[in-house]
Amino acid sequence: MKKSITIIMVIFMFSASFSFAKTIRILMETVPDTRYIQELLPEFEKQTGIKVQVEAIGYVDMHSKLVPQLISSSGSYDLIVVDFYWVGEFTKAGWLMPLDDLIKRDNIDVDRYVPALMNLVGRVDGTIYMLPFYNYSMAMVYRKDLISNSKEKSAFKAQTGMDLKVPTSWPEYWEQVKFFTRDNDKDGQTDFFGTVIQGQRGDCIAMHWSNFLYSQGGRYNASDGEPLLDSAAAISAMAYYREAIEKYSPEGSAGYCFDEAFNVVAQGNAYSLITFNIMYAGFDDPKSSNVVGKIGIAPNPGGGLNGAWGWAIPNSSSQKEDAWEFIKWVESFETAKARAMLGGAPTQSKIFSDADILKKRPYYPILGQILAGAQEFPVFTYTTEFVEKVGRELNLAATGDKELVEAMKDANKAYRKLLVKDGKLK
Repeated sequence: MKKSITIIMVIFMFSASFSFAKTIRILMETVPDTRYIQELLPEFEKQTGIKVQVEAIGYVDMHSKLVPQLISSSGSYDLIVVDFYWVGEFTKAGWLMPLDDLIKRDNIDVDRYVPALMNLVGRVDGTIYMLPFYNYSMAMVYRKDLISNSKEKSAFKAQTGMDLKVPTSWPEYWEQVKFFTRDNDKDGQTDFFGTVIQGQRGDCIAMHWSNFLYSQGGRYNASDGEPLLDSAAAISAMAYYREAIEKYSPEGSAGYCFDEAFNVVAQGNAYSLITFNIMYAGFDDPKSSNVVGKIGIAPNPGGGLNGAWGWAIPNSSSQKEDAWEFIKWVESFETAKARAMLGGAPTQSKIFSDADILKKRPYYPILGQILAGAQEFPVFTYTTEFVEKVGRELNLAATGDKELVEAMKDANKAYRKLLVKDGKLK
């Protein structure tokens, strides 16, 4: 009898210890930086005894999956990553826990972050709701083997009167796009492209086309807040975008998002692409690329889109202290450095100049330059709706399904209605 009681007690104690083991759940996007963190997780679990369950899903499903959990009084996620698109919506709704008291209590130095990222996915109206996780500012990737080829240099000089080098102006870049668009196998069909368009409706085109807007000196808003999507710069940007679809980008690219665009370049079928800096490491990975060692990266002329994600603790989290422990660990310099060594996209200023990182990732100073010149995208309560409505008009303009100027005027009207709805304009 005593033996039976002892066995039962052991089983109960084991079950209890298992039941009360600390576990936090995190919802993340299926991107390289998520994978790098998953590789480093055993160290956190060893240090703290806190188990971590990462649910990684595609971007298109994240917002719809998050919102019901954030509305709930007891959500499924203890920690989330927040795209800059959602910052205005999530903070205005009161879904995110302010971090200022925890930062002060544990003496966390937020000045270690690049200021533009802290403003984008950190501080909102004077309150810190997030700490920056990774940046995905956009830049130009190009075939550095072609740009340094002596025969290509001579031919480009003869055709354009320009030197073939890393472009620093839009006219210079566009001449390169034209020059490298070719029919290499002479079958009457273009098979090597000067650039690759990412024109899928919604998020994909909204982000990609923004870089064309910046290249023309354009911006989304005037100093008084009025939208500028029907400005001369915006119309010029769309004219270039449509020209690229018609002449210099693969057939069907009006429906591409970033994965499809990446693959064209990675397979060796294009000269250049304006894309997220987080994609760059993939071009040097033999598992995903046929152009290892042949791709360079440079700032987009006029600046590229500034994008980032931030760590946040939902008010619906049941394990806020454990979630905060994770944030402190993952955003420590040691973990941030380890992630950068794997190819991650930094948010802390010191990472860009760390000697160990530069030895392995010598292009990181260029990433710092790209980030320093990044341009802002509209962030307000209705950014998600803005992306869908304006992205639709941009796609219609780009494909020629709607007259260009008409589509840009309609995009401007749609944007203005949302700004009025948010109380930013009358």
